Amino acid sequence: MLGRVLFSQDDDMLRVAADWQRQGRSSSGVIYAHQLSAGIGTLVKDLELVLSCCTANELANRVTYLPLK
Repeated sequence: MLGRVLFSQDDDMLRVAADWQRQGRSSSGVIYAHQLSAGIGTLVKDLELVLSCCTANELANRVTYLPLK
């Protein structure tokens, strides 16, 4: 594992993340945004904020949803 958080707009990734959580498998975390949820500028700003404010441990083994509200 590379130890990197994954950003995705693919609904299938939510299923994969949920399966991993149920199986007790560890991950570096997923940041997810629905394709129609926000423009690219908003998502880039939110990604920058999340990645600058959260530690690796805070993002690990969870799904973080964008856009931030």
